[in-house]
Amino acid sequence: MIDIDKQVSSERGVTLIELLVALSILAILLAVGVPALSQFSVNSRLSHYANSIFSDLALARSEAIKRNRRVVLCKSSDGLACTNIGDWSQGWIVFADLDNDANRDSGDLIIHKMPAFALGHRLTGNSQIDSYVSYDSQGMTRLVGGSFQAGTFTLCPPAPAAAGIGREVILSGSGRARVVKIASCS
Repeated sequence: MIDIDKQVSSERGVTLIELLVALSILAILLAVGVPALSQFSVNSRLSHYANSIFSDLALARSEAIKRNRRVVLCKSSDGLACTNIGDWSQGWIVFADLDNDANRDSGDLIIHKMPAFALGHRLTGNSQIDSYVSYDSQGMTRLVGGSFQAGTFTLCPPAPAAAGIGREVILSGSGRARVVKIASCS
C-alpha cells in the first residue's frame, strides 16, 4: 500500500514568497544593469565613429605619400561627390585628387567611402576642416591654396548625452591625428 504522507512530502515546489524574492532580485539586477548596458552601447558607437574618421585620415595621409599626389577626405552624402553643406556625419569619401581642387571629379579615384552615421550622432569640423581635409605628397595637410590646414572634429551622441561622453579628433598641421574624450557636447 502507498503511504500518502510520504508521497506529498517528497514533492517539492516553490512557495509564493520564494518566487517574489527571486523576482525582486531580478528586478534590482535589471535596474542596475540596463542603464550600464545603454551607456556601454553609446560609448561603443562613439568609439567606432571616432576610430573611423581617425583611420580614414591616416589612410588619406599614407595614400598621398604612396601615390605622390594630393589625396582628399571630404564630406559626401552620396559616396560619389563632395558637398559643402551639412556635417561630417552624413558620410565621407577619400579620393586621389588629380587636379588639386579638393573636389571629386569624374577622373578622381575613390579610395574609400564611409556611410552616414546612425541618426542623431553629429560629427562637425571647425573652420579649416569644415568641408575637407587635403594631404599633399609629403603627408602634410594643406588647403587648396597651399596654406596650413589643421583643426578639430567634434563627435557627439544623440541628446540627451551623459556627461563625459564625446570625442574629439584633433588634426595637426603635420597631418597626424589623435582622439581624445571630451566632457561635454554642445
